[in-house]
Amino acid sequence: MMALRGGLLAVAVLMGVLLASVLPAQAALNLCNRTSYILYAATAALDGGGKTAIRGWTRIVPGECVAARSGNLSRMTYLVHARSSIAHSGAARAWGGNRQLCVRDGDFTLTQPAAQKGCGTDGAFPLGFAVVATEGQPDWTMTFDQQPELDSLQDAQLAGVRRLLKDNGYKVGAITGEPDKATGAALAQFRKTMKFPPDAGNDRLFTALETRAREHVAPAGLTACNDGKAPLLVALGQTGHGRQTARGWWTVAPGACARLQTIPLAADRMYLLAQTRDGQTVKGGSKMFCIADAAFEIGDAVGRCAARGYAEAGFAAIDAHGAAGAILHLGAAPPVPAAQKR
Repeated sequence: MMALRGGLLAVAVLMGVLLASVLPAQAALNLCNRTSYILYAATAALDGGGKTAIRGWTRIVPGECVAARSGNLSRMTYLVHARSSIAHSGAARAWGGNRQLCVRDGDFTLTQPAAQKGCGTDGAFPLGFAVVATEGQPDWTMTFDQQPELDSLQDAQLAGVRRLLKDNGYKVGAITGEPDKATGAALAQFRKTMKFPPDAGNDRLFTALETRAREHVAPAGLTACNDGKAPLLVALGQTGHGRQTARGWWTVAPGACARLQTIPLAADRMYLLAQTRDGQTVKGGSKMFCIADAAFEIGDAVGRCAARGYAEAGFAAIDAHGAAGAILHLGAAPPVPAAQKR
């Protein structure tokens, strides 16, 4: 036991943080992350009139507890959906349920009437939410777990650092909450590479690990990330198997990413168009597809656009080099695809 405590202390010193999470004092819906993944949570509150107020995304690092919604909880029904950061390699993870509610990528607030069918326009899409059983209490804490379960928030914090180090290419062992020398050495090397000051804390560490991992880890499918300072509208064109289709628009907030396609990339040729809200092209090319001002999905999207009431725009070809997934970085810097081999 003494050796375990010594190893834990060594890793804790390198992290430069306290290993305990303190819950907020006021009444709130608190979300705790006892997993090794950085989570992004969307929450919803259902009022007596049948309207659901949905907002996201609350970022929760491993071992952390966050007040996602403040106020007396006994007056409403609450629902939650959480998903793992795209910075993590491997399959995406999600925590939710069977209640379909609309969300957007990036920070958002939506109001969904009970009678609403579908998610409308402006990049909204449905996800499965779970009802939080608050048992009529004014204050409630919900904890996200993984399988096999980690014993404590402290274990989750150490497992989360280890997972992100592995996502960044460092050689560490199994993703557990047990401290070891390899993790300590990798963490020390990462802090040195990032030129962290001695007092750099947990927030800075997890942010840096996530940012660096997101630069080269590509989930299956196609993801567009907005590295600029203004929202982007993104559309996707595809050709193959006798089809030429176009879909849009995804709204990608600054600093956020949108999954344009979630299944592995196939043999279809893919094209992308990214514009600012005032119509300036950030990413485009010579392949012409039909588009529309509002949200659209056009099954025969090449040729005779004006005659069918559509506009036409040039899309840029995407070369994923045969990978199952790719990330396109748009905005501040020239877009650079990051590929993940099959």
